[in-house]
Amino acid sequence: MFFFLRGDQLDSTKLYTQKLDNGFVLLAEHMPAVASAAFSFLLPTGARLDPADGQGSSAVLLDWLFRGAGSRDARQLDGFLDGLGLHRDSSVSTEYTSLGGALLGDNLLAALDAHADILRRPMLPAEQFDLSRQLLLQQLASQEDEPRTKLLVELRRRHFPEPLGRNPLGNPDHLAQLSGSAVTDFYRESYLPAGTILAVAGNFDWPKLRDHVSSLFADWTGQPAPPPPLGRAGAKLDHINQDTAQTQIGIAYDSVPLSHRNYYPARLAVAVLSGGMSGRLFTEVREKRGLCYHVSASHHVLKDRGSVLCYAGTSTDRAQETLEVTLAELKRLAEGITEAELDRAKIGLKASLIMQGESTSSRSGSAAVDFYHLHRVRSLDEIAAAVDGVSVSDVLEHLREFPPSDFTILTLGNKKLEVKNNLEI
Repeated sequence: MFFFLRGDQLDSTKLYTQKLDNGFVLLAEHMPAVASAAFSFLLPTGARLDPADGQGSSAVLLDWLFRGAGSRDARQLDGFLDGLGLHRDSSVSTEYTSLGGALLGDNLLAALDAHADILRRPMLPAEQFDLSRQLLLQQLASQEDEPRTKLLVELRRRHFPEPLGRNPLGNPDHLAQLSGSAVTDFYRESYLPAGTILAVAGNFDWPKLRDHVSSLFADWTGQPAPPPPLGRAGAKLDHINQDTAQTQIGIAYDSVPLSHRNYYPARLAVAVLSGGMSGRLFTEVREKRGLCYHVSASHHVLKDRGSVLCYAGTSTDRAQETLEVTLAELKRLAEGITEAELDRAKIGLKASLIMQGESTSSRSGSAAVDFYHLHRVRSLDEIAAAVDGVSVSDVLEHLREFPPSDFTILTLGNKKLEVKNNLEI
């Protein structure tokens, strides 16, 4: 369910913020021109905080939470949420768990009531734990059948230090041994108010929303433990042998997080590389040479770090050249970009960010993520102005400070490749 606003309607939006004494934060962006509302809970617990021998606990728990909460069993809870017209959305990432959805504004408070039960009073029925676990095992098995997904999961695992590179779906060996009692203990230790963010966007009455949320969450108590120290990253150069006609290539290198002063130059540098069909990777690797059927790069952020993740899918006989040309284009980026390239990148990035931000669902989600990273919420005008304010010299200064280098390179296929220094991967 998506509801969009015209530019003149965005001017009438207003952001409210309330922080409860227990550390729970409410963000509410009032959009009076729509009849809908969207909400997103962000809890600062994800794959990073899974027990070392229980990877997948966060993902199993997220499914298990919806198998009954408060006075409603699983069927009653599903029927109630469906009866509200709620378009649900939930996920586990490296650093946090999010759940919420979009619906008509008149039903917002009732949906929050149900989610207060889900977060604070889940039934966690023992007889349904294995169903939740089996669903996760099936999702993990499906990744094995999708070479691109498998490659990117394994690329992140090698590039980021443990536990930041974990697969949010978990580890199949750990999941097979995971018990309901262990996940219940994990729930009690991690689903706590401090650091939890509820972001709402759309049409609502602020005083009613504020008071209602306070009544639901003000008496919630508990302080989460600090995250574990970081360990080592994986191998810089590696290959996964798999009998397939295609070769998957993944390349990662360090960049900057959302909170960094160079965030927008960094995003625009990646947009020059991979901003649609005019991006350098598409033009040089795919169009001019016909080396691969897909090539792209994206900027990925965690709380205290950023990275660029690149992917190319190609045939085995073109894989070596695809790797070499892609690496050459990454390194060439620091040599300079043109005004025309930057202008195209700005238009594409603004269109992507602002169009996403104009839907109530995306706006509530992005507000929660903004507050998690920045302790404030960026307006659409701020984002547009920041993108417009980046010059070619800003991008080049960023690339001098954070050049594409020290790559983590992973390939998947039936043949190992080589880099220029003849190191096998």
